[in-house]
Amino acid sequence: MTTYPEETQNIDTDTNSLMYIVDRPDNIFVRGDGMWLYDNKGKKYLDYLQGWAVNCLGHSHPAIIEALTKQANLLINPSPAFYNEPMIKLSKILTDNSHFDKVFFTNTGAEANEGAIKLARKWGQKNKKGAFEIITFIDSFHGRTLATMSASGKAGFDKIFPPKVEGFVKAEFNNLDSVKLLINDNTIGIMLEPIQGEAGVIPASKEFMQGLELLCREHNILLICDEVQSGCGRSGHLFAYQISGIKPHIMTLGKGIGGGVPLAALLSIEEISCFEAGDQGGTYNGNPLMTNVGFAVLETILQDGFLTQVQQKAQYLSDELKVLVKEFNLVGERGEGLLRALLLDGDYAKNIVIQAKNMTPYGVLLNAPRPNVLRFMPSLTVSYEELDLLIITLRELITAQKN
Repeated sequence: MTTYPEETQNIDTDTNSLMYIVDRPDNIFVRGDGMWLYDNKGKKYLDYLQGWAVNCLGHSHPAIIEALTKQANLLINPSPAFYNEPMIKLSKILTDNSHFDKVFFTNTGAEANEGAIKLARKWGQKNKKGAFEIITFIDSFHGRTLATMSASGKAGFDKIFPPKVEGFVKAEFNNLDSVKLLINDNTIGIMLEPIQGEAGVIPASKEFMQGLELLCREHNILLICDEVQSGCGRSGHLFAYQISGIKPHIMTLGKGIGGGVPLAALLSIEEISCFEAGDQGGTYNGNPLMTNVGFAVLETILQDGFLTQVQQKAQYLSDELKVLVKEFNLVGERGEGLLRALLLDGDYAKNIVIQAKNMTPYGVLLNAPRPNVLRFMPSLTVSYEELDLLIITLRELITAQKN
């Protein structure tokens, strides 16, 4: 077992001053390296959470460390009232590698989605006689602000913090007819995740995405893609919407774009970019420290062969998960790129999460978005050996579950 200096092992472990928001284990993580996390007791963990698909290059990637340290020595935050070089560089690399024309930087994915809702409503005021309704989807997840919770179709969200923000109606994912039934004169857009992550990694079919694009064109409404989880290489493509060959009007990014730092983005085509002075802003939005990291992340992902190796590793992981499905008579596996899920034959996913974390000599960090679903969100730089370690762990724990 790895050991660390005394000051690392003897850190303050009194968590009483932290506000309760969720049950957390006692472990206090002190260091990360690629796919591995290390706690204050010297135990290491193979991390298949990666901050919920945040650390797209893994923990402590050299490009991120260099971008942070270099920029910290130059300029951290001149105020959002002024331009800075990293925000310009990052906006250009995003627009040069997509069909979007305009970018607004935010700190979180929820904030980017909130901005997308505001932009769509502004467009509705200008072009649809004040229409404001957006069609979203059952089991979707768009964030934890009041508006994004109302937009989400996550079970139970409608009963927390009432009253809900008006203007969101829910269709069935991958069911085009259910969307058609909801379109009316008050509709301004359709907002969806190309891959529903919190629902258990459910990809939208190409036919569904293409059908939504056609509906939007026919009814003069906006197509909004929430790529907070699926964007920035996670799907094996730079952006998941590209899998279907469509062109959304608006896209949001978060998580992977910062590689671990708080950074997100709202993108739109030129015709939709209709904010006026005072409509949108934020104290830290577009600050050079974070956007310099975002540029380094995008520059790394766009290197020759990077996305090809993501696709190859994704196929390898998919194939190995299918072997487990056949071996244990499980329900199946699904996903796009390195955002994948294993569908179990019973509601024991949480048990496997707990047991995997407590294994020795190293633990494995997993996620169960549904009682019968395990979700895998490795770094895009995960090695084949680390993929094999996951499969070995799953085989051992599923075997134990069935005995």
